[in-house]
Amino acid sequence: MSNIPETGRTPRVQIRLVIIQVLVFSLLFTLGGRLWYLQIRNGDEFTDEAKSNHVQRVVQPAVRGSILDSRGVPLADNETRLVVSASRTELMKMKDDGKAVLTRLAGVLGMTPKEVMDKVRLCNNETPQPCWNGSPYQPIPVTDEATTQQALQIRERAEDFPGITAEPTAVRRYPAPGKANTAQVLGYLSPVTDEEIEKAKDGDSPFLRSDQVGRSGLERTYDQELRGKAGVTSYEVDKLGRVMGQTQAEPARPGSNVITSIDAQVQRVAEYELNEAMKTARKETDKVTGRKYEADSGAVVVLESKTGRVVAMASNPTYDPNAWVGGISGKDYAKLTGDGSNYPLLNRAIQGQAAPGSIFKVVSASAAVRAGYDFDGSYNCSSSYSLGGQVFRNFESRGYGPISLGRALEVSCNTVFYALGHKEWQRDGGNKPKKNPGDWFYKTAHDFGLGAKTGVDLPNEVSGRIPDRQWKKDFWKANKDIWCKTGKKDGSYAEKIAYENCLEGNRLKAGDSINYAIGQGDILVTPLQMAVIYSSISNGGTLYDPTVGKAVISADGKHIKEIKPKSHGKLPIDAETVGKLDKALRSVVESGTASWRFQGWPQDKIPMHAKTGTAQVYGKQTTSWFATYTDDYTIVMTISQGGTGSGASGPAVRNIYEAMYGLDEEGNQDLSKALLPKPRTALPKIQPDGTIDAPKIRPYEPEKAEDAEQPEDADGEEQQPDAPDAEPDTGEQDPGDDLLAGPPGRRQP
Repeated sequence: MSNIPETGRTPRVQIRLVIIQVLVFSLLFTLGGRLWYLQIRNGDEFTDEAKSNHVQRVVQPAVRGSILDSRGVPLADNETRLVVSASRTELMKMKDDGKAVLTRLAGVLGMTPKEVMDKVRLCNNETPQPCWNGSPYQPIPVTDEATTQQALQIRERAEDFPGITAEPTAVRRYPAPGKANTAQVLGYLSPVTDEEIEKAKDGDSPFLRSDQVGRSGLERTYDQELRGKAGVTSYEVDKLGRVMGQTQAEPARPGSNVITSIDAQVQRVAEYELNEAMKTARKETDKVTGRKYEADSGAVVVLESKTGRVVAMASNPTYDPNAWVGGISGKDYAKLTGDGSNYPLLNRAIQGQAAPGSIFKVVSASAAVRAGYDFDGSYNCSSSYSLGGQVFRNFESRGYGPISLGRALEVSCNTVFYALGHKEWQRDGGNKPKKNPGDWFYKTAHDFGLGAKTGVDLPNEVSGRIPDRQWKKDFWKANKDIWCKTGKKDGSYAEKIAYENCLEGNRLKAGDSINYAIGQGDILVTPLQMAVIYSSISNGGTLYDPTVGKAVISADGKHIKEIKPKSHGKLPIDAETVGKLDKALRSVVESGTASWRFQGWPQDKIPMHAKTGTAQVYGKQTTSWFATYTDDYTIVMTISQGGTGSGASGPAVRNIYEAMYGLDEEGNQDLSKALLPKPRTALPKIQPDGTIDAPKIRPYEPEKAEDAEQPEDADGEEQQPDAPDAEPDTGEQDPGDDLLAGPPGRRQP
């Protein structure tokens, strides 16, 4: 037989063997490369991940410290609630991943199965809220509002609810003692974000996924002190997530308590009186617009004059900070931040900016003295002041003839300050300014602390604005294009202003200086800034950083860290000028524009000083300002679109003082009824077990008198900026007229 077929198969066999060898070597090469990649190049990284697969941490959140008023009354603390939680580790061991258990749990809690399952699912980039962004190895809260009956059902039928717990847990609350909700000062909490965890991981106080952090107010400023240190227990787990044993445990350390200078009773009075003043203003008709005053927002600040400590700080509109506890709903969030909300989250005492009107004249008077003018000199208080073709009128075109700067403050004479502002502009070169102009009116405002933050220990404070030469240049550069596009030489008032600004908006003009001298034009201040200024006049010239925090005390009361008052400078005037300002502001109460609001006040025992202000802004109703002080306290109130200074804010400010000093409407003092006749220096005592013996809050809700026609004040207020022929919206009150009779403890407007 022939051998040809056999010799024909030999090459094919050899080719197959070669192919097999190539495949084998390729696979071995690929495997070797992969082993090198895993064990050598990325070995350390995967080793760490492998270790983490075997050790998992379970966090026990620390009890957050309380925020207390100056007597130890809780403004923010914790309450024990029944919290129902689910363990994903236990649920995942079940055949259906615990769906049956969660469905039964939903029936007990009165929730839908989907609501419960959404609560315990883990968050990722694509998972919408609600979901859990903490560790999957710690119990996940399903609700913190379980009833005692619901908790008993879960615990008594433990076999039906494996992996489910119902335990009492500390939850943040804002009790609003005596209805003093103090919302914008306290702030609120929300869960920590991934970005915050990453940023703080190498710091002294790293975040854990279970942490709640302060987002505003004192909760944010003192977050680290309040938060304490969470307890962490480490467990060994297998690759399926089953716990094999415990490796170590660090107990939680409760947060410290923050003692504030806030007095809850005074805070309640301030909030109540601000709200009532706004409600009353809305009943009054604005003579300029013919509409009721909108009184859309307001703020009041009460400071200790000699330390800068904040006794009360109220902002309106306000909100309930408890809405954030446990996570805020979309509906509630829209109410707080939507277009129609009027933004109650804003603390208008430190974030509300407006022209100050005549309460700014203490700065202008000081600037005049620094520029070389005699405080006791003679200045013409004419009925109007002319500049070219424009006429800037005094209040009701009233003239007092030659008067001093002190008298000009007393009667709030605009024309004296118009002339001073104009003369200083001329001395600095007018439209062709000198190389180094004096700019005393602008420098003095900066030296008084305006145009800068006060340094209050609250987040998101704004700095206001002093429209000096540099600001004019910067603002013109930023807005020139839009002004030139919309401005018209013969258009509407706004279009004419835009046209003028397009051409020369970078120049400080005479009209700018005239309006600025009486606190109008482009100047912006906050209520707290003006309160700091008036308190410095009261204490002799020291500008204090306003502070809300007074001390930080450990949970057991053993460690106390006091927060001392701190000064950031002195007024840029000598003691003699400060004394003359003080005397003029006392005259405002005794015979000037605020006298009709302080009839019967015990001026010999508790000297009162004040300055009224009514700021006018184009397109809006007038803003009410009222700045006052005694030897002990400074109170500044403002109401946006609320009317005149003493007319809208005056009664409310007096009511606050009367409550603090224990005065009735005739000026008689009863110290047993006084809320805070002198600033409190002692700190509340915290016991080793954390308890605090805090006093009860005295209610403050006086009866309301019948509505009646309200008299108007004689603030002597400002001319509408850039509208020289407009009559100011201010009435005149005969100082001899009697005030409306009201119930004891509250003066009616």
